[in-house]
Amino acid sequence: MSLSNPSQVLLRNSELLIAKSPLLINLPEDGFIDAYVDIHKPDSISCFNTNFIDYQAIIKKHGSSSNKNNVQTTFASTYQTDTCHDLVIITFPKSKAELNFTLAIIAHCIDETTKILLVGEKKGGIQSAEKLTQNILSCCQKVDAARHCMLFVGLFEPEKLSVVFNLQDWFKKYHIVVEGIELTIASLPGVFSQQKLDVGTSLLLSNLPDKIVGKVLDFGCGAGVISCFIGKKFNEANLSLLDVSALALTSAKESLALNNLAGNVFPSNSLSDVNEHYHHVVSNPPFHQGVKTHYQASEDFLAGINQKLNKQGNITIVANSFLRYQPIMEAHIGNTRVITKEKGFTIYQAQLSSK
Repeated sequence: MSLSNPSQVLLRNSELLIAKSPLLINLPEDGFIDAYVDIHKPDSISCFNTNFIDYQAIIKKHGSSSNKNNVQTTFASTYQTDTCHDLVIITFPKSKAELNFTLAIIAHCIDETTKILLVGEKKGGIQSAEKLTQNILSCCQKVDAARHCMLFVGLFEPEKLSVVFNLQDWFKKYHIVVEGIELTIASLPGVFSQQKLDVGTSLLLSNLPDKIVGKVLDFGCGAGVISCFIGKKFNEANLSLLDVSALALTSAKESLALNNLAGNVFPSNSLSDVNEHYHHVVSNPPFHQGVKTHYQASEDFLAGINQKLNKQGNITIVANSFLRYQPIMEAHIGNTRVITKEKGFTIYQAQLSSK
């Protein structure tokens, strides 16, 4: 795999990367780790990823407990360690609110001598890094701009951020009422539709099957809105929720708990870790990866979900009306109906053809 543009920008500023125990936050596995080790030979490298796809790629490349580069990898919504890192490299997140959350979760394992590097593509909003971190970092300044990317460096100011991290402080909680059903939703920074019910999901909830019984899969669950609604409306539903984001999964668990519901919440790269079969699949499938529009994951999901449906199983999704999902569903699942088209969104429902 060729080095991404942000990784190339990092490596051309090699003098900033000298460290004994660096922490890499949400960096992809693109060859950067190997290049870094060859140049600087740190004692160990810690990788913290909230994206399951990136985590899996790093595990696949460096996952052995006896790996020569001593790479330690974590997939979670928060980071815990006894190590004091002397360098932290952060991929600038899509959600600006997520940046300060990320700095808060590492406050316990850095000090005033720790270099903080922020790297990202210009179109991802990294130009605002200095302003966003002015109450947490000192001397945050741009040190490079190349390949449509920017690199900032700063130092941590311990007195500006408590080293005692409380996850509950970071949940945005809001109440919604859909078809007379009241729900409380909790969402961490960076999770889709963090502060209110989005239009597409609202339309989906009003156009679900009349009866939902048995195993239900909520694909790309986000903060768990769909599952919470189904769990409240259909008492005989057995909920499973998956997402690629650790922040989403933690949010979904919190939302379920707030609504006195239970469900199996787990990470998956599309259908990679789906091991059961379901009577119903419901989704507002994501089509963004980072700052880029990316349809392949959703198309792969629609093409493969037939293998995860029970006989006579069905799937109901909402999608932007410009997305041509109906032919894919017809080809791989079976008869696909357009339930409604409103406000730029379309609801599709497909019934599994006889196997």
